[in-house]
Amino acid sequence: MKTILFVDDHASIRELVKDILYNNGYNVLLSDDGNNALAFFDGRSIDLLITDLHMEQMDGIELTKNVRANSLYKHLPIIVLTTESQIEMKNEAKKAGATGWIVKPFDSVNLLKVVNKLIR
Repeated sequence: MKTILFVDDHASIRELVKDILYNNGYNVLLSDDGNNALAFFDGRSIDLLITDLHMEQMDGIELTKNVRANSLYKHLPIIVLTTESQIEMKNEAKKAGATGWIVKPFDSVNLLKVVNKLIR
């Protein structure tokens, strides 16, 4: 079973995404901000990171940079899931090492299509 870490500061979004992923056969780890999410990068097997962009303690771009700096996870697919649609923000996330970008609100079919493509 593939493991996905989902990071978002809104509990309702965390539950929604967890349900979508879990109901489609994925093991789901949850975190409420980038800072707390770093604790999951301790050598365990993580197949995909999905992160919100705007969070209080550590935003998605800083989280992405931290994950990319860890040699065990430098090739981990990372999706930014955010309300932000500006091209500058997309470019900043890409420069930090993000693999993909999904704009909220999103539909579960599109989310699963991207997830399945990145972690077959």
